[in-house]
Amino acid sequence: MSMIRDLRAAVRPALRRTHNTSNYDTTRDPSVNSAIVDCAVYRDGKRVSDHVSPAQAKERVRAEGGFAWIGLHEPTEREFAGIAQEFGLHPLAVEDAVQAHQRPKLERYDDSLFTVFKTIHYVEHAQLTSTSEVVETGEVMCFTGHNFIVTVRHGGQGSLRALRHRLQEDPELLAKGPSAVLHAIADQVVDGYLAVADAVQDDIDEVEIEVFSQATSRRGGDAGRIYQLKREVLEFKRAVSPLLRPMQLLSERPMRLVDPDIQKYFRDVADHLARVNEQVLGFDDLLNSILQANLAQATVAQNEDMRKITSWAAICAVPTMIAGVYGMNFTYMPELHWRFGYPTVMAVTVAICVTIHRGFKRNGWL
Repeated sequence: MSMIRDLRAAVRPALRRTHNTSNYDTTRDPSVNSAIVDCAVYRDGKRVSDHVSPAQAKERVRAEGGFAWIGLHEPTEREFAGIAQEFGLHPLAVEDAVQAHQRPKLERYDDSLFTVFKTIHYVEHAQLTSTSEVVETGEVMCFTGHNFIVTVRHGGQGSLRALRHRLQEDPELLAKGPSAVLHAIADQVVDGYLAVADAVQDDIDEVEIEVFSQATSRRGGDAGRIYQLKREVLEFKRAVSPLLRPMQLLSERPMRLVDPDIQKYFRDVADHLARVNEQVLGFDDLLNSILQANLAQATVAQNEDMRKITSWAAICAVPTMIAGVYGMNFTYMPELHWRFGYPTVMAVTVAICVTIHRGFKRNGWL
């Protein structure tokens, strides 16, 4: 089927960059004085309306068919109330969409699906430090019905503007309805995970090389940087792992709101998500190992320092002991009045110190 054959090309970026910054968008459209970024009606896969309100979009869909796609960015409860009432969205889902900071999930209501995706943005940095922010998260929430899809975005990442334009260039795909848009959003989010995973892998490789380099091994590396990177990987993990179950449901369980042809392609998204999840779990384990190695190097360096201090203390103890004996000022001290007594004692002291030093050197203490 030609419509399905071109699905991947329609919903995936033409070029996957290592650092996913193409979907980063921190502002609303300045020409629109509301949370609504775009609102349009699609019929037979083509956009048939511009600059309509949600109420007008619903009325046109009811009268002429097709579906409405309404995109919002960080709406307030008041801004979202009218849309929720117009399309009969469940109050619990509406509350989650407005409040944000939700866990990735899929909830089914009578006439709609509510899906939450965590978007991930890789934060560029010249050098990783103990305070560097590596990943930044946002959210995309989707209300999917028979003839509408409402997307709510929180944060500066995960912009759907370019995705909407790509989908509009493929009318055959959009003709499949709101579930095609839901799949495209899920696919873009997971593609973003893959790009961020590659970038985080580079950071971990850099830290690993530095920890095991000769210059770093003597001081034990930088535990602060490793710990900070581990915290960022944990943030990544919180976005990826909870999404596994929703993608499994969308790809395996028949749903009346998801077109059967589109559902097949959720399997591809689920496979990519599982791969990213394995990578993130691997990152966590690898960072644990690097941190343990770093601490072990610090312990070894401390032990080496203590051995050196102990060795020099033992060497210095010899002249100290001899000086202490002769400092008692007794009358009958050995060789006290002998002409060569002083140089002899000094020579013996140096000989003993050199012998002890060579012994410590031979045993690797110095």
